Amino acid sequence: MNLKDKVYLVTGATSGIGKETATALSAMGGNVVFTARSAKKGEETLKEIVSRTGNNQTSFLVVDFSSLSSVRQLACDFARTHNRLDALINNAGVMEHERKVSRDGFEMDFAVNYLAPFLLTKLLLPLLKSSAPSRIVNVSSSLHGQGKINFEDMQSGHSFDLYKTYAQSKLALILFTKKLAHELSGTGVTANALNPGVVTTKMTLKNIEHMNPIIRFFYQKTALSVKRGAETSVYLAVSPEVEKITGEYFEDKKIKKSSSLSKDNALAEKIWNFTEKLVGRTL
Repeated sequence: MNLKDKVYLVTGATSGIGKETATALSAMGGNVVFTARSAKKGEETLKEIVSRTGNNQTSFLVVDFSSLSSVRQLACDFARTHNRLDALINNAGVMEHERKVSRDGFEMDFAVNYLAPFLLTKLLLPLLKSSAPSRIVNVSSSLHGQGKINFEDMQSGHSFDLYKTYAQSKLALILFTKKLAHELSGTGVTANALNPGVVTTKMTLKNIEHMNPIIRFFYQKTALSVKRGAETSVYLAVSPEVEKITGEYFEDKKIKKSSSLSKDNALAEKIWNFTEKLVGRTL
């Protein structure tokens, strides 16, 4: 597949699934822009991707996804330097082991895994619409199935649990995806979410250190490579097979059932409105 003249933005792409996604798109000739938390890390990743693919159209932008003002700057910088966007891949994510607070005062998982892609996507919608047919790809997790939306303690200030907090942020991302797909009906812009599987990323390896040894052994034996983990992201970004599919949840390049809560339209509407108020107060 030749992606010449196509433009892609991949967030969180200096390691793991994001890097492999950006590399695969670059190898197919796409004009790939990826994000990095620092210029140093961005330069290192850029050299590696160009060396592996030979594609000099690859570039990066620096952003701190724990800061909504930085996300806004990213959107401005991208729109200023590119006149089209064929696919936005919201891949950046964290899983904190203790409660941390973002620059805007939000719990870190909620801020990076949900608020940042919510804001970035909405800011780039005009460009995505003018580039249609175009796509939005949101990287979620199977753990979303354990998630609940706790409007009384959305920032986990009263009770923090590693997995519950992460699961809530990934459930929120799927709810956003489904609501977004409905809102974009007829525009030529699709929005889909995915579970990349258990992948041997730094984040995964760090988290399984705290598991029961038997469970940890199972995870290590069954975990996917980062290249394999990136396949569904790349598939949703470029495959003709899914050009008109929207509002779905994918695993291993196939539509799968997400949790019952993720399909609750009233809940999706409620968290959408709730999030717009949060984002508005911080800008």
